[in-house]
Amino acid sequence: MVALAGCGWAGREYWLARYQREIDGASHDLANAHTDAERSRAYSARGAAYSEKARYSRTFKLISSEEYVRLFDLAIADHDRAVGLAPGDAGLYLARGLAYYWRAVLEDRTDQSTGGLFGAARADFTSAIERDPRDEQAFDMRGLVSLADEDLDDAIRDFSEVMKLDARLGRIRLADAYCRRGESNVRTKKYDVAIADFEKSIAMEAPSDGCDCQPDSPLAWTYLETGQVDKSWAAVRRARRAGRWIMPELIERLRKVSGRDG
Repeated sequence: MVALAGCGWAGREYWLARYQREIDGASHDLANAHTDAERSRAYSARGAAYSEKARYSRTFKLISSEEYVRLFDLAIADHDRAVGLAPGDAGLYLARGLAYYWRAVLEDRTDQSTGGLFGAARADFTSAIERDPRDEQAFDMRGLVSLADEDLDDAIRDFSEVMKLDARLGRIRLADAYCRRGESNVRTKKYDVAIADFEKSIAMEAPSDGCDCQPDSPLAWTYLETGQVDKSWAAVRRARRAGRWIMPELIERLRKVSGRDG
C-alpha cells in the first residue's frame, strides 16, 4: 500500500484520512461490542490501522519521531488487548506480528531500542502457526524474518511450508532463499554446497522482478572458480536460452580461460 500510495495517484491526504476512518470505525465497533470476540476483532483492527498510519507517515516523513513511536505504541497496546481477549485466535498473533515486522523494516538494526522488533514478530508468527498450522502468511512472514536475520536454513524450512500451501509464492521465496544461501556458501568457500543451492534456485523456475537474488551468474562463476569450465559454459547457455542476464565480465573471463566462445 505504501508503494502504491507513493505513486501519488490518490494523494497523501486520502491515505491519512482512510487510516483515520479505520481507526474511528474500529473505535465505534469497540464501543458497541457485546462479546469478547467482537472486542478482540475491534482492537486488532484498530491496532492495524494505527500501525499502518504510523508506517505511512514515517515513510513520507509526515510526522515526528515522537509521534511515530506514540502511534506504534497505541497499535501494540491494542494488539495486546486483542490477544488477551482471544488467546486462541491465530489471526490476532499474525496481525500483531505484522505490526512488529513492518516497523522493524524501517528501523536501524543496530539501534538498541528497536533491536528486538524482528524477534517479537517471529514469536507472534510462531504463535499463529502453533494455533493454525495451515496459516500460509504466518509461515511466509516468519521466513521473511529469518531472511532479514540471515537465518537461511530456517527461512528455507518455512518457505517449504509455504510451497505446500501456495506453490507460486513458495517457488518465488525458495528461489531467493536458495540463491542467498548459495552466495553465503561462496563467501565461506563451500563451493560444492553453493553450487547445489544455485541449482536448486534455478530449478524453482520462479518469476523474478530483477530485485531478488539471481543465481545464474554466481553459479557459472562458481563452476569456473572450481575449474569446471564446461559446466560454467553450460550454465551460461541455459541462462541465455531463458533470457536471463549474465555478467559480461564473467563471459570475458570464460572466453580467456577456455579459448572459445560458448
